[in-house]
Amino acid sequence: MTIHPKIAEFLKSLPEPDGSPLDPVAMRAGENAQVPPVADRLPIHDVREATSATSSGDVPVRIYTPAEAESYGVLVYFHGGAFFSGSLETHDHIARSLAKETGLEVVAVDFRLAPEHEFPAGLEDCYRVVRWVAENSGELKWDGRTLAIAGDSSGGNFVAAVVAKARDDGFDRITHQILYYPSLDLDFDVDRYPSLRENAEGYGLETGILEPFNAFYFESGADRSDPLVSPIKREDLSGLPTALIVTAEHDPLRDEGELYGKRLQEAGVNATVSRYDGANHGFVQHFSWIPEFQRVFTETAEFLRRS
Repeated sequence: MTIHPKIAEFLKSLPEPDGSPLDPVAMRAGENAQVPPVADRLPIHDVREATSATSSGDVPVRIYTPAEAESYGVLVYFHGGAFFSGSLETHDHIARSLAKETGLEVVAVDFRLAPEHEFPAGLEDCYRVVRWVAENSGELKWDGRTLAIAGDSSGGNFVAAVVAKARDDGFDRITHQILYYPSLDLDFDVDRYPSLRENAEGYGLETGILEPFNAFYFESGADRSDPLVSPIKREDLSGLPTALIVTAEHDPLRDEGELYGKRLQEAGVNATVSRYDGANHGFVQHFSWIPEFQRVFTETAEFLRRS
């Protein structure tokens, strides 16, 4: 299937790269400048800023409450951005949609970014917030049952790494893992996955930019051979939480996400892999307003309910 015409139209409007060095600070500022005002965002019962006091320090979070209730299932969300960009603001609409569709209280994590903060700072922030949710159930009104974690792109990488850390630490409260077009193998051998060549150019995220984007993460101390950096390299995937892996047809990272799902299934994990035809990398963030792709939030809600 060809790329969705609305996405194709947008891609044609993008300027050609000028070869300038990537500036993470400038890129973050540019992203945040495009965020719509609060008045134009999806209404939610309550949105509040909070601080997660963890053993690795205070981590800012934003809590989205879909409705008034005595208790809530919780979904902890990690935004994408190649480990060096993205924010609570750039992904606010995803958190709002997840809260509305799932009925869960969403806790979005404002984790530390590379290269200013060395690996594993961001990953530890995400992991510690998940532990904080379980340890502060009274404050969050957590129902003690559903504790899901979700993330897109590099946030999906953090999801896979967090569930692995939790299993190794004997922390068994995470019930679900949800990964949207995850970046799971940071060893960018273009011959490793066919999608790296099939979707190399013309679909937004290009194979050639993966290395420079993630260079900020490597410069901050990440070793691409470490399973906590490239979670698909973990040998034993047994005992991990039930999973939903969403991939996009026209995404260089498509095949590693689908391989992760297959390996989870082979390890005995209840894992669902769902490919969105006509979509590209980042479609949940940028194109979930397109009717064909809006169902990703409904699918997520249905996954949580049936499992």
